[in-house]
Amino acid sequence: MKLLFIFGTRPEAIKLAPVILKAQKDESFDVRICVTGQHNEMLHQVLDFFRIEPDYDLNIMQPDQSLYDVTANTIKFLENVIASENPSLVLVQGDTTTAFIGALASFYQKVPVAHIEAGLRSHNKYSPFPEEINRVLVGHLADYHFAPTLRTKENLIREGINEDRIYIVGNTVIDALFLTLEIIKNQEDRFLEYFDWLNIEKPIILVTCHRRESFGEPFKNICLALRDIAEENNVEIVYPVHLNPNVREPVFEILNGLKNIHLIEPLSYPYLVWLMEKSSLILTDSGGIQEEAPSLGKPVLVMREVTERVEGIEAGTCKLVGTEKEKIVDETIRLLTDLDEYERMAKSVNPYGDGKSSKKILKILSDMI
Repeated sequence: MKLLFIFGTRPEAIKLAPVILKAQKDESFDVRICVTGQHNEMLHQVLDFFRIEPDYDLNIMQPDQSLYDVTANTIKFLENVIASENPSLVLVQGDTTTAFIGALASFYQKVPVAHIEAGLRSHNKYSPFPEEINRVLVGHLADYHFAPTLRTKENLIREGINEDRIYIVGNTVIDALFLTLEIIKNQEDRFLEYFDWLNIEKPIILVTCHRRESFGEPFKNICLALRDIAEENNVEIVYPVHLNPNVREPVFEILNGLKNIHLIEPLSYPYLVWLMEKSSLILTDSGGIQEEAPSLGKPVLVMREVTERVEGIEAGTCKLVGTEKEKIVDETIRLLTDLDEYERMAKSVNPYGDGKSSKKILKILSDMI
């Protein structure tokens, strides 16, 4: 079975890496890898860490690229890749524009598509934007659906997806997390040297925030909340700042220069995992971190108005706090001061899997041969 993996951003690369690495070791599969370069620099950091060499790099990323640019350039180049490889199956992951266009381009050539991390829904087409519509469209283009949870399977069934083609496998990001921890476990000195400016004796709050739907006033509110938290508490706040100018402008305008806020460049995945493990709690709008952090016992405050990862909210591993300054500040201080609340979240069971999702996916695919 010839498998063609199509992806283009760092989160996709992280979540597909354990599947790709296992498939490459299995003689049942002939693996081909096509990266679009939707997020080029951060994508290649992950590929280098996991030692994955793409067969195709479309390198579509442009300065200040729009969704129109990403969409048009991706589908144009994928036509030739899919035609020349003629794969048995194309695999896409998640909810990026690359995932949607990868599925669409495959459909145009009547190549079956498997969707990893299928069925996530916020039920608000503008939040997250454009991810919610991307994953809905992929869901209706795909032939096989690897859903992380029962709820995501139910979402697909409600949309008319054939239940016989839906498989609950957990989320491959947990596989990637455990694989990364195994790789870096004997490299503590390397990370301590890299973060020598960080006082790890203090509570560390890791922040990641970059969603399009928060650009503008919501993003300013988030930054003002972080400023208040830093000024009122003896903590270290570490914020790897996304490269998008819509993120960097308000972040540096409001937060630059505060003594216990560290604004740093985006971290490669192993450094991010190390920092997550050292953190006391995490403030984020990232989907992947909502899934990963509970496996490390780290409470997560989700700075979004809605989340498609409802299972984490229900399990108590994550709490939705929105983008209002007062709510973010109050819930952060609560976790810093209320030990019972902190322990309740930290010890909740991660609903997103046990690190065996990649093995389950490849077993299902091998049974199709």
